[in-house]
Amino acid sequence: MARNSGARHRSGCPVSISLEVLGDRWSLLLIRDMMVRGYRTFREFQRSGEGIATNILADRLQKLEAGGILLREPAEKDGRSTHYRLTAKGIALAPVLLEILIWGAHHEETDAPRAAIEQMEQNRAAVLAETYRRWEQRDPTPILPPFTPSARPTSKSNSPKGKPRR
Repeated sequence: MARNSGARHRSGCPVSISLEVLGDRWSLLLIRDMMVRGYRTFREFQRSGEGIATNILADRLQKLEAGGILLREPAEKDGRSTHYRLTAKGIALAPVLLEILIWGAHHEETDAPRAAIEQMEQNRAAVLAETYRRWEQRDPTPILPPFTPSARPTSKSNSPKGKPRR
């Protein structure tokens, strides 16, 4: 169901418009953290291990809220703190995020446990059903825990200043 947000877009291309709403990698990682890891608070996002600066985090949360992807609400137990929650529009990104996760694990070296990815790949419908169930029931139990970095060989520096190239 298409909805006119009233925003002017660069083009009418659905991919371009989606990228305008989602923004950048930080936005997708925040959506991942809410959807897959059950994170709800600013502090949880900040401590996710991705290294996002607080000003960028605040900006992306605000942009995702403005785009209708998430909403802010008072915490159930303590109304003074804020919890972030995906909207129906936000949780509708679950199949996209699942495919990105599977694609990344297949085509890049990642810290994701291979067995877990294979299980998700073979049981896409069940993974999505569980993701939606947790969203509907406000269950913050992670579907996947944060990935533990493995010891990867580091590349030698070719930089004139001795810093590793990215």
